Formats: sequence, structure tokens, C-alpha cells
Amino acid sequence: MARRSRQERSLWASWLETEFGSILVATSEVGICFVHLVQATAWADLDRFCERHRLNPAMELEPGRNRVDLRQLPEYLAGRRTSFDLPLDLMGTPFQRRCWQALLEIPFGETCTYAELARAIGMAAGAARAVGQANGANPVPVIVPCHRVVASAGLGGYAGGLELKSRLLGLEGVSVHSL
Repeated sequence: MARRSRQERSLWASWLETEFGSILVATSEVGICFVHLVQATAWADLDRFCERHRLNPAMELEPGRNRVDLRQLPEYLAGRRTSFDLPLDLMGTPFQRRCWQALLEIPFGETCTYAELARAIGMAAGAARAVGQANGANPVPVIVPCHRVVASAGLGGYAGGLELKSRLLGLEGVSVHSL
């Protein structure tokens, strides 16, 4: 059977109830491709994601399909899980995917700086800004733990806001006051 192109893939999107509130999650036939932690902008951001990756913007709302695959996300956000074993469908540039793969190597409860992450993927520490931009484009935050990357002078940024980043790091036992 011929593999279907991304443009022909269907996405299943649904809200997942967690300790952190409602989270919009979308999966493709390959795996989780989109997680959005900010309810107010979730649908608009999912539409932009589909447009950027030339996906069919018509999505099927099938809560059952996502929830079966995603029990691990609410468990993590409730403090009952420290890692994920979920299929991912990471859509981005080769550089972004390299950065996101390196994020998956950062252990639970630990952080690294943007410069350290740049060096981990074989780049000079000066590539920290590019690494930060790749982190900001991470389509599956929490599962691909971009919240574990901090600035050399403190917390740094986070697409979901610094309060959310602080909560996620706190959940992992990282003191944001020591950063």
C-alpha cells in the first residue's frame, strides 16, 4: 500500500482535560503532531499549523481516538509520570527536528541552556538564538520538553508564557528561583 502524503492525512483533534486545564491535541495517522496549552488561541494556531504544513484543514473531531493514545499527558501533568512513550509526527524543518530530538534527551527534572542545546546538536554556542526559535516552533510542547531549556541568565521565554513554564518546571522539581 502506498504511503499517503501529508496533504492527504487526516487530523483528529480534541480537548484533553488535565490538571493544567484543557489542552488541544491533534494526531495524524503517524502520531501526535500538535499540542496546544493555551485554550484561547488553540484552534487558530491549529489552523495556522495545518496551513504551514499544507495539511488538509478539514479536521475530524474524534475525542475517543486521541484520548486512547494520550492518557500519558494528563498523568504527567498530574505528577504521576516522568516520561512519555508516545508516537510522534514532528513536522518542521530538518534543523527544527534536530533541536526537538535533542530536547527529548533532556532528563525529567533537569534543565539546560539554549547555548548548551546548540552545542549538543553540534553547533556553536552562538547558535543559541536559532535553537530558541526552533524551541518556540515546537508543535508538541510538554511531550517534547522545550520548557526544560532556559536562558543563561534565568528562565528565558516560553510560547505558553513564563507562568506556565514555571509551573511545568516546578512539577518536575526544578526551582525557578535558582535559575
